[in-house]
Amino acid sequence: MALATVREHKVRSVLTVLGVIIGTGTVIAVGSIITGVNGVITETTRSFGPDTIFAFQFNIGFRGDITAEEWKRKPLTWEQAQALAERSPSIAHVAPYLFSPNTFGTGGWIDRAKYHDKDLYNIEFAGTEEGYAEGGAERMLYGRFFTDGESRRHEPVVVIGEHVHKALFQQIDPVGKWIEVNGHQFQVVGVMARMSASFPGQEDRRVLLPYFTMRKMFPNAKQIMFVIVGRPGQVNRAMDESQSMLRQLRKVPPTKPDDFWLSTGNQMLEDFHRITATVAIVMVAMSSIGLLVGGIGVMNIMLVSVTERTREIGIRKAVGARRSDIVVQFLTEAVVLTGMGGLLGMTLGWIISVVFRIIFPNLPTSVPLWAAALGVLVSVGVGLFFGTWPAMKAARLDPVVALQYE
Repeated sequence: MALATVREHKVRSVLTVLGVIIGTGTVIAVGSIITGVNGVITETTRSFGPDTIFAFQFNIGFRGDITAEEWKRKPLTWEQAQALAERSPSIAHVAPYLFSPNTFGTGGWIDRAKYHDKDLYNIEFAGTEEGYAEGGAERMLYGRFFTDGESRRHEPVVVIGEHVHKALFQQIDPVGKWIEVNGHQFQVVGVMARMSASFPGQEDRRVLLPYFTMRKMFPNAKQIMFVIVGRPGQVNRAMDESQSMLRQLRKVPPTKPDDFWLSTGNQMLEDFHRITATVAIVMVAMSSIGLLVGGIGVMNIMLVSVTERTREIGIRKAVGARRSDIVVQFLTEAVVLTGMGGLLGMTLGWIISVVFRIIFPNLPTSVPLWAAALGVLVSVGVGLFFGTWPAMKAARLDPVVALQYE
């Protein structure tokens, strides 16, 4: 009977539960996208290896803008990286990563790579050492990574990322060819493969020089990040040693907080999960507005239905229907109505998930079980909650009065 009522008023039924469709679809879509992003971020942070630690002047984790206090901090230095590697028994090696002056907006120009008539702007330009390839577990498509010897001799060699290779050289082997980077000539010795666990839509625009070559040719580059690789199974101990040693090297008083940022991939992952959890809560709260509007629409249409079927209710009561029978009848109609809206909303959310997966192939969106279960429970709950008053109103009708209703 409930399904027959929906079939008789198709357009009215869809418009009534439109808010439920939008609210449930939002929960499903947001849940699937967050699940996909969480998977990508998890794989990306783990791709650095379980024993990798990052140290930097600024907090570059998943958070807001750089604070004024962080800008006042002194940059890390190459000497501190060497002391850290030599004095900490739990650390295998430390690779300094010298950012371009433009990375944090202090250089005054845009980093650019050029080969013949092809230009690529906004490259990720930096200088590092051979240990970076070990810490980042780099896979080479062409050639090799530069050596520490080439760094100490200030040789003009460069390793480029996969997207830089495609933009400048198409499909040819670039090893041995010379490119221009910010007005300086460098010989390409290798091409790094894009990390399999990179962010959705992320392009590998890395252009890496040997550390001392970078420091010689770009003396205004100051910000250095440390890629610290701990010995197997000793990452926690390496973390403690790194913090203690850096405080000592940077002469931080015991009563003062750290004037540097230190984190592992797992800690960054936990920070990101906290952010996505907050986003999920906000989105669910916003979608509840649609559910509220849908619930009010359901209540309104059920009240109209009670008025339209007053005579039917009188007949049912006259032949022996109890109040509970009338309540169950109208609650069933309300639940069927919102339940169908929930199913349509789940379909809408699944379609959005598929569209995102097509647009961003690296984003493995999937509808999580918790989102599907929540969508069903919420839609049924909306029907029960907002259908209760119309059902009770129908159950309280006097059969004599109801039979006389025109």
